[in-house]
Amino acid sequence: MTIAKIAPEYLLFGGAVLLSLLAFTVLILVPAISSYGRGWEKATVGFLSIFVLVALVALGVAAGALIVYNWSEINKILKDIGDIFSVVLPLLT
Repeated sequence: MTIAKIAPEYLLFGGAVLLSLLAFTVLILVPAISSYGRGWEKATVGFLSIFVLVALVALGVAAGALIVYNWSEINKILKDIGDIFSVVLPLLT
């Protein structure tokens, strides 16, 4: 039985996800939960913190999908900006 090789990109993305979740837990979730004394308050603040995390991840995924979908137009704009800089930059020096 052979073990399939995992591409380095997947390892890097997985590591970034784990590091982000660890940072969220240590820097946001634990202090928020420890700020309250009652059980229902802790459950509520935990739910709201995770809800905000999910909302921000969804916004990031949507922004990334929008960039991928419109990449040809974005690339044209960046090329035009590069052309403008190649003309203007020698004039400034």
